[in-house]
Amino acid sequence: MLERNHLRVVREVERQGSLTAAADVLNLTQSALSHTVKKLEQYLGTEIWTREGRSLRLTQAGQYLLGLANRMLPQFEQAELRMKQYAQGERGTLRIGMECHPCYQWLLRVVSPYLKDWPDVDVDVKQRFQFGGIGALFGFDIDVLVTPDPLKKDGLRFVPVFDYEQVLVVADGHPLASAAYITPEQLTSEVLITYPVETDRLDIYTQFLSPANVMPRRHKTIETTDIMMQMVASDRGVAALPRWLAEEYADRMPITPVKLGKKGIAKKIYLGVRESDREIEYLAAFLTLARSIGGTRARVRT
Repeated sequence: MLERNHLRVVREVERQGSLTAAADVLNLTQSALSHTVKKLEQYLGTEIWTREGRSLRLTQAGQYLLGLANRMLPQFEQAELRMKQYAQGERGTLRIGMECHPCYQWLLRVVSPYLKDWPDVDVDVKQRFQFGGIGALFGFDIDVLVTPDPLKKDGLRFVPVFDYEQVLVVADGHPLASAAYITPEQLTSEVLITYPVETDRLDIYTQFLSPANVMPRRHKTIETTDIMMQMVASDRGVAALPRWLAEEYADRMPITPVKLGKKGIAKKIYLGVRESDREIEYLAAFLTLARSIGGTRARVRT
């Protein structure tokens, strides 16, 4: 019978690169681990690894088991953690994944009152995923996903939180600062500053530049919003941000938000959760609070 322990063995051997190193992590002797592997291969009727010198390479069957281990083991581990928290009378940890870089400032507004309302719940924010936010939700690596691009998937539910407008941010003295709106062609001579995200996931490209078959003169990436806005204020480039965030920075920096296109770019932020977690009290409370704050603090200004 294929057991959870077998999946742990496959995962650790792949992670550590050898039976010896994996045995140390699994608190087994190398001979005991080798015996487990041999019995598993006999039971399955196929090899899981082939040897290449001193290294091990997964066979096609082994690759399948590794994929299964990467999907299933985090769910077991999360279930055990939750059961432990229930047994000890704890609420647990709310793990939030971010696919919206500029939403971090908004999230801070939600987290602060939430921690006061739920003193027994910890909050952890993850901004990078090895396999994407949707995969992180399915893999039980996060409990809530903040995203502007929800995907319809069985087992997931996406709750709209607030609407916003994507705008171009320029220095006050920039020639585009007085424009009623920006056309794609006007960015061909500009340095465009964005977060380090693939261009096919950036609205400035997918909804503005690419449809017009236009590219900026140069594309530069910066991780933090503060540095990005400092660069824009110094007229080192232009950037695309939600209007509500751009206007917050405009209150204290010489920058101006300008509409992208005559009709503008309208967007919406969603919180994604697993359907199976909908009844968890502290998670439901977070969704309710996030929607209330989104409606009063991050509203599109006209």
